[in-house]
Amino acid sequence: MENEVTIKRFTEVRRDLGYTQAEFAKLLGISSTTADIERGRTKLSGRVVAELLKQFKINPLWLFGKTESKYLDTSVVSVIPKVVTVDSADNDNMVLVNAKAAAGYPQNIQDSSWYRQLPAFDLPLPEFRNATYRGFQVEGDSMVPNLYPGEWVLARAVESVEEVSLNKIYVVVLQDAVLVKKVERPPGNANIVLISLNENYPTYEIEPHQIQEIWEVSSKLTFGIDASTEKGLLRQLQESMEDLKRQLGNK
Repeated sequence: MENEVTIKRFTEVRRDLGYTQAEFAKLLGISSTTADIERGRTKLSGRVVAELLKQFKINPLWLFGKTESKYLDTSVVSVIPKVVTVDSADNDNMVLVNAKAAAGYPQNIQDSSWYRQLPAFDLPLPEFRNATYRGFQVEGDSMVPNLYPGEWVLARAVESVEEVSLNKIYVVVLQDAVLVKKVERPPGNANIVLISLNENYPTYEIEPHQIQEIWEVSSKLTFGIDASTEKGLLRQLQESMEDLKRQLGNK
């Protein structure tokens, strides 16, 4: 039978993260549910312990009752992009993640093949060089009046949580969601505070290890009804780029 402390702490992790037994099992690669582990009928495998460390920074020593330090390296969590796509000239592409794709983005964040289904383009402006950018479609009205549902933000990859500023807006990729928020790091508090501009939405705290990627919003795109599909969006982007090239050529 599994150690009672290990059972208790494993169950605590699942409940704190808000997953059902079936959902948590799927994330950890366990068939069916985590019920047998939580009842002490099945021991934690090394693979599951490794997944807990990899996905949630859970300290294996804490899990087995050998320390009170629950997380490992929470102060140096890597939030750099997990996958970067390039064009035929080996330049970074700007991948576009629409609202529908965002639902699966956290779970496929390291799957390079998954990104191939998303549209991508190259933005020939100096402001978008020498860094990795990604486009995300805004969902919901939590950032009104600055950002409205359906608009797109173009955002630069951030390498460390230490880089965030309260004066910027960020795309924050968690384990199970993609959010557009202001980000605050209160002095003396290890947690991160996510802030909505719409006062109808409360602020809430997350722990650094819950963040997979952070993207700093640099600009936004607003399109009409013709851009409601990916093809429409790409067409308008191409037309905008051609207009820009003509304007630059006439100067």
